[in-house]
Amino acid sequence: MKFKRSVVRPWALMSSAWLAAWLVSGCGTTAKDETSNWSVEQLYSEAKQDADNGSYERAGKLYERLEGRAAGTLLAQQAQIERAYVLYRTGEKAQALAVLERFIKLHPTSPAVDYALYLQGLVNFNDNLGILGNIARQDLAERDQQASRDSYQSFKQLVDQYPQSRYAEDAQVRMNYIVNSLAAYEVHVARYYFRRGAFVAAANRAQQTVQEFQQSPSTEEALFILARSYDRLGLTQLRDDADRVLRKNFPNSVFLTADGVTGKSRAWWQFW
Repeated sequence: MKFKRSVVRPWALMSSAWLAAWLVSGCGTTAKDETSNWSVEQLYSEAKQDADNGSYERAGKLYERLEGRAAGTLLAQQAQIERAYVLYRTGEKAQALAVLERFIKLHPTSPAVDYALYLQGLVNFNDNLGILGNIARQDLAERDQQASRDSYQSFKQLVDQYPQSRYAEDAQVRMNYIVNSLAAYEVHVARYYFRRGAFVAAANRAQQTVQEFQQSPSTEEALFILARSYDRLGLTQLRDDADRVLRKNFPNSVFLTADGVTGKSRAWWQFW
């Protein structure tokens, strides 16, 4: 048996040669890293300047490169925490939190931990908290307040562990705001449930407000909702207890009537 000799046609060789040339050409056009010859000091200076000018995306990339090149130094720590800030400013909250969590875990004795905690609180902080949004578009009971609680915990850790920090005073103010906002949110939910006849759920949320946020202004209304919910459920002893606490702590409350929380002289909905 004779084997046929395989023939390589000239066009195939030309195609292979062209492909190889194209690949080599393509590799040669790879973008060059402009920072490859920069010192770490220059890299930091450029990143900071970009951040100061509002060029957060470019600053973030430069800080990331600096963190790798200056690994194991204080400059790398500085780059890491400043990168978290620019990520926060560009709306990349999840990434910013991941960077901060890693920083706090790897550098628990760093002099910048107080700032890291403060920034962690800021990332989760929302000065609206979803309370005054368009209620018609979202069920109040479905809103997640976990970010606000996480923010509070970060600020609290800062205030407790670093009371002399330059960020402690502002953190305390924000903590007070968060507490009042969360309490108001719980009352909104309790009111939502009451209006829909879910009196057990309303009582539970109102009671949670009273227990967790005793110093909040929202406690007044929470006690009122609690008493009204118990009244609708026929739990007269619990109703009277809630009414008594309301009268003792808020004797001039607009929610009280001459006949107590069960009186008919005021329209229940006029307060809402």
